[in-house]
Formats: sequence, structure tokens, C-alpha cells
Amino acid sequence: MNRYMTLNQLGDGTYGSVVLGQNIDTGEKVAIKRMKRKYYSWDEAMNLREVKSLKKLNHANLIKLREVIRENDTLYFVFEYMKENLYQLMRSQSKFFPEQSIRNILYQILQGLAFMHRHGFFHRDMKPENLLCCGPELVKIADFGLARETRSRPPYTDYVSTRWYRAPEVLLHSINYSTPIDLWAVGCIMAELYTFRPLFPGTSEIDQIFKICSVLGTPDKVPIYIYIYIYIKYIGC
Repeated sequence: MNRYMTLNQLGDGTYGSVVLGQNIDTGEKVAIKRMKRKYYSWDEAMNLREVKSLKKLNHANLIKLREVIRENDTLYFVFEYMKENLYQLMRSQSKFFPEQSIRNILYQILQGLAFMHRHGFFHRDMKPENLLCCGPELVKIADFGLARETRSRPPYTDYVSTRWYRAPEVLLHSINYSTPIDLWAVGCIMAELYTFRPLFPGTSEIDQIFKICSVLGTPDKVPIYIYIYIYIKYIGC
């Protein structure tokens, strides 16, 4: 890490914190993610989903991992630097995006996602905060901490993605799901790009389901076990 100097803090999350850094030799700005847990071997670090996915995925609309550094059992990811995320970009606007800008943003998101899916990965946490950008002209998918390979065998965890962008099958605690959950999230993001407001801002899982049904309508055919599940989990107990 002595090749980089820290400029300022960019963010702090559950698993790691991110700072803006600069390569001392080249002057290039980078985003450095410092993981909070300790890693006592390279094998342990290299088996992280974020590392495994980014090592295999190289696309103009996916964030680039420059290098992985393990120093004193602390793990650092050095990423290319992007000015802001899509949530920050929307918040900074004084008026709505023109139609062409929305089309361009969505095209880039879908290009990156299609590449991921074609190469056997799905993201599982698509949301505006995980879409890094330099204005509406350049958008890249980031934060692959929850990414999984599509060829990996279910069951998967039923707690993935931020609630507002969570697909119905995940809200209903299905453990057999795949790439369509990413597309559901992109649909939610698309609506938000038009209105600057989340489409389904649920305050809980059951409220999330109600908000989805209030916009899209009640499904015509819903297996009875789903109603029983909802009653037992959210109403009966």
C-alpha cells in the first residue's frame, strides 16, 4: 500500500470502507476498498466472490479491479475511480433527465449485465448506489460482493439485494432463483430514473409486496401456499 496515498473517505459499509487514493508514481486516482475482516491467507482472499467474479469479467460497463493487496492480514481492493454513483447523480440534478440520457444509462447497465449473465454470473444487488458513473455518459456496475455463478447449485440465501429492488421470488424467500432477479432490479431503477423516486419504497418485506401489488396488480394465479406463508410469517405470528 506504500505505492498509494489516501486523499479522502468515499464511503463506509458493512464489509468495508472505501477511500479515494492516488498512485504516487503515476498520479492516477483510484478507489481503495479496505475490508473490515482479516484474511490470513491468499487462498482465503482469492476465493472471495467479488475477486472470483471480477477476475473473470472484463467489460466497459463493469468496474475494473486494478489489483488486490493483502498487508498485515488486511485485504485491499484497488479499483478504477469513478466520480459518483447513480443515486448521487440523480440527487444532484435540478431537473429530470432527458429521454436520451435515460436510454443511454439503461443501455450501459444492460450491456454490462448481459455480459455478466453470458459469462455465468448474476449480481444479486443491483441498485443505484452500486452503479458508478461519470455523469450520464459513462455507467459501470460495481460491488460484486453478493455475485454468484449461475452454474452454482441452489439453494441460495433468501436475503439478497436492497429491499426496494428485491424481486418478488426473493421477497417470498425462494431459494431457487437466477438472473431474472437482476432484471427486476433494473426495471425498478429505470422507473426511478424517470421520477427520481423509488418505485417500490417498502418499509418491510410485507409492505414491499403490498407496494408491488398496488402498482402492478394482484397476480392472477398465486399458489395457495404463498398466501399461507404470508399469513403465518407476517400476520398470524
